[in-house]
Formats: sequence, structure tokens, C-alpha cells
Amino acid sequence: MAASPSTETIIVRRPANSPARRLTADICVVGAGIAGITAALQAAKLGRKVILVDSQPSLGGQAVNSIIATFCGLFSNGTHGYQFTYGVADDLLSYLEAHEQAVHYRNGPRTTVVYYDEVTLGRWVETSILEAGVTPILGATIMDARVENDRIASVDFMTRYGAVTVEADGFIDASGDAALLWQAGFPCREPANHRVFGTQMVVLEHIDETRQPPREEISARMKKKGEKYGLVRREGLGFTIPGRGIAAMNMTHVETPLDPVEASAKALEGKEQASRAVEFLKKEFPECYGKARVRSFGLPGIRQTRWIVGRHHLTVDEIKAQTKFDDAIGRTAWPIELHDHGDGHHWIVFDEDHAHYIPLGSLVSRDCHNVVAAGRCIDADSAALSSVRVMGPCMAMGMAAAHALDLAGSGSVHQIDMEQMRQRVAENVEKQHYRWSETQLAQAVTS
Repeated sequence: MAASPSTETIIVRRPANSPARRLTADICVVGAGIAGITAALQAAKLGRKVILVDSQPSLGGQAVNSIIATFCGLFSNGTHGYQFTYGVADDLLSYLEAHEQAVHYRNGPRTTVVYYDEVTLGRWVETSILEAGVTPILGATIMDARVENDRIASVDFMTRYGAVTVEADGFIDASGDAALLWQAGFPCREPANHRVFGTQMVVLEHIDETRQPPREEISARMKKKGEKYGLVRREGLGFTIPGRGIAAMNMTHVETPLDPVEASAKALEGKEQASRAVEFLKKEFPECYGKARVRSFGLPGIRQTRWIVGRHHLTVDEIKAQTKFDDAIGRTAWPIELHDHGDGHHWIVFDEDHAHYIPLGSLVSRDCHNVVAAGRCIDADSAALSSVRVMGPCMAMGMAAAHALDLAGSGSVHQIDMEQMRQRVAENVEKQHYRWSETQLAQAVTS
């Protein structure tokens, strides 16, 4: 006779004044989006003990959970540009290329964009973090930060399972909203006279790829009939990996306030906007989208909210002038892409031979000795930030943040050996590797 399952239970009660679990690390990364993931993996490669914290219950940040679907700014301009960022970025691309229908390079006409499958990317993130020995803490919100002598000594987090305190020599703020430096009381920037809109992505399945209308036709129809469907944004585009019958649609503009109540309301509004956009597609382009259905909504996609006050304030004039800083840590040529009005955005494309650079000074908090920012919360004006906050340069920032803290050790990121730093990031500043052979280029041009 089979044994009966145990039905015994015990009664528990939370102890009064129960202490937080305390963890220590060399480097604590706050934010597990593409910048934070890259930073954590690079720090682990350098032999550092790393803790990676994120407010979501899963890794990957917006790259996975908001279904951004594209790596932008990873290649130079032109039909087939050379690669800008290497290292961890190579690991990522190699993984995607090894999986069927997980990646597609859209070459041209002016920029090279990498489309990816968010599920496969999510698995790369998870397996890479585990294999690197990084300790993840998920679903964790910053409650407080203890500052001593202009250094963050420890950060208190709260999860649904209890409190955690992390002590570290150095911290990387890859939160996207400068959440760590803000909670620690260091100065930050916010837009003064305008808003920057985010996007609610939606993934459609069962589309007819052979009947896809040109992007320009979708945008023209949105401008003409958007009011009928209640659309806020009057331009749109989709990202499709050929052969899957799936498209990630970018057709909304949603405010992304920092107030917790307003942010929650706007998140729901974003899904309503996306649903209206799907209705528009199904009715206006039935040959392609008539049988489509929503596979998933991403989490709200946020572009710009709050960022740090750094040692250097990167400006749009420096980007246009291609200023090559003495402390450059990465580069891109992605257009200025400022979403500061509801129905459209500013889109300024650079020439094929253009490259602009990101200085370490924009990643380093002006007033703090042991925090480096990476991702969309570095110091820049709104137009400049709109060009460097995309995922290609964000990976370069993550790697650079790890190198800077590794060189600083228990000292100050303001006093690291810059010659060593330049050597470490040289590939992401100087190397020009073409991912496609001359034969592949010729075939692509003639096809």
C-alpha cells in the first residue's frame, strides 16, 4: 500500500524586528537589463564576486520583458556597417546565431539593426548569469542606501520573501532611472520642459509575412486614420524575423512618470493603446494582419526618466561633432531619436562614416566615489541621451562600468589608472570588424 502524503503543518509567525539577510560582494549591480547583465558578466570575468539585483522577478530588463526586439546602435551606419561593441556582445550574438530563427540582421538602407527572439535572449541571460557564478536577487526594491564619506557602503532591499542588505566595494547603477544614486541622495537630472514618451510593445502571431505593407504605408495610414481608431502615436513599425509569422509592433507612445500611482495608470493605458493599434492593423491591412492575434504584451518600455549628474554632461553638439574623448569607453552612430511629442518623434540620421563617443565621465557620478552608471541613466542632455541609450552602446557602458570598478578596488573611480582603462576598452572604441564577408555583402546587395 502506498504511503499517504503527509498533511502535517507548523504554525509560524514573523519574529518582531527580524534582521535582514546580509550579503557582501566586490561589485553590486542594480538593474538586470542589457547594461546591468553585461556589467555583471564582465565583472565576473574579471574575477570579482558579483551580486545582481533587479526589481522584476526575472532577468533581462526591458530587453527581455518589454520585448524591445531590436539591438540598435551595435553597428555603424550604411547597408552593412562594422561592429561597434565586442566582448560580451560577441557572446550574445554567437548564442543567438546558434539557435534557429532567433536573430535576423536587417541591413540598411542607413542603419543595421539586429532583430532577436526575446525568449532565446532570456535564456542566454539566465544561463550566462548562472554559469558566471553571479548571485541574482530578483523582485527587490531599494528601501535605503547607507552613505559614508561620499561612498555607498550598503543598500537595503525588500523582496516579497524578506529584506536583504548588500555591502559592496563598488556599485553599478544600471537601473535606468538612476534609482540607486537617487535613493542615496546624490544629485540627478530630469527633463525640465518636456516629456519623453515610452512604448508599449505587442507581439502578434499568425501574420502573413508575404503581404506585409511597407513601413511608410503603415505610418501614412496612421496619420490619415489614426483619429478614427483613437491612436495617440501616428507612426508605427514592426520587427519580423523571416519565417516565423510573428511581428513585434512598436506603435504606441505612453507617458512614463516616476510617480508610483501615475506610473501604474499609464502602464494600463499603454496596453489599451496597443490594443487599438492591433485593431487598426487588422482592419486596415487585413491581407497581412487579418488573422493575427496578440501573443504577448511586454512590460512598459521606458526611454528616459531620470539620470545622474556626472563628471561630464554629454551634449548633442559633441555627438554631432564626433568628439572623441580622452576617456572614451564606447561608441555608436545611432540617430538622434527623441520621442518628446505624442504623435511622433525626432529622427536625425548621421552619415555612413559617422561615429560618436561616450566618455567615462558621463558614467561616473560627480559626487560619489564608488558608483558607476550604465545604460539610459548616464549624464547627457535629452537629445544626446536619445542616441546613446540604445542597447549596443549600453553593452559597452556595462563593460566599462565593470572595468572602472575593478580598477578602483576599494578606492575612488575618480582616481583610476586611465591608461589601463583605455587598454581595456580599446576594442569598443577602435576595432572595426565586419560581421559579413565580402561574398555575403555582394550577395546581399544583388538580392
